[in-house]
Amino acid sequence: MSFSGHIARKRFGQHWLKDVVILEKILQAAALQPEDRVLEVGPGRGVLTERLLASKVAAVHAIELDKELVNGLRHRFDGEPRFNLLQGDALSVPLVPPDGVPANKVVANIPYNITGPLLERLVGRLGKPAERKYKLLVLLMQKEVADRILAQPGQSGFSALSVRLQLLAKCRSVCNVSPSCFQPPPKVQSKVIAIEPFGPDQLVAQDLACRLEILLRVAFSSRRKMLRNSLGALASLSALEVCAKEAGISLGQRPQELSPREWLLMAKNFNNADEVVK
Repeated sequence: MSFSGHIARKRFGQHWLKDVVILEKILQAAALQPEDRVLEVGPGRGVLTERLLASKVAAVHAIELDKELVNGLRHRFDGEPRFNLLQGDALSVPLVPPDGVPANKVVANIPYNITGPLLERLVGRLGKPAERKYKLLVLLMQKEVADRILAQPGQSGFSALSVRLQLLAKCRSVCNVSPSCFQPPPKVQSKVIAIEPFGPDQLVAQDLACRLEILLRVAFSSRRKMLRNSLGALASLSALEVCAKEAGISLGQRPQELSPREWLLMAKNFNNADEVVK
């Protein structure tokens, strides 16, 4: 079976990357070695898969939801012993291939409609590590989301997502991707980013993460307000002033002006403040 009769499905967010320059930039960012084992989410018609296998990596484990594409992929890569394909939802199916040897890198043009929960599964969340630690993830995603992940304090896109991901991993931009690089072209701009998850000793402890999540949720829900106003529901002004002073920040700042490190310091001080609302 070929892919000739298959039509891209909107409900699966299917847009086939066709630009060879972008594909090459993805591979360069992944810095693939013969010992690498790669997880690919949403291989589609296998354009990126073909290049991953051509790089001589040890294995490629792909997860595809669309049953029609699964049949085409199995036909296309029939006889390739390093390729394994699982049909199912990447948010719930096992991420480890049948041989039991997990991937150490993720390289994928991920479905935009599941970016949030997929990132949580692959990278983890504050206070809860991912089920498996990857050395590197090179992901093509919607530019708006990527820019929020990469945003720096003071920039308009800096958000709670920026703080969370930057406390979980080192994140960097690889390249921008225009709609014309896809078939069919999406209605949004895209971007490739590289994510290097931190080791266990660099992650935020669970109890501290819970307090930090509360702070981020409350503060960024009113991002135009100064911290003295947005965090007023969590503690008295005197307690807030103590926490802010110890963190080296001003309550006159707005949430997007604090760095991830400063947010972490605020959370630590909140944990130690007697007047904080539990």
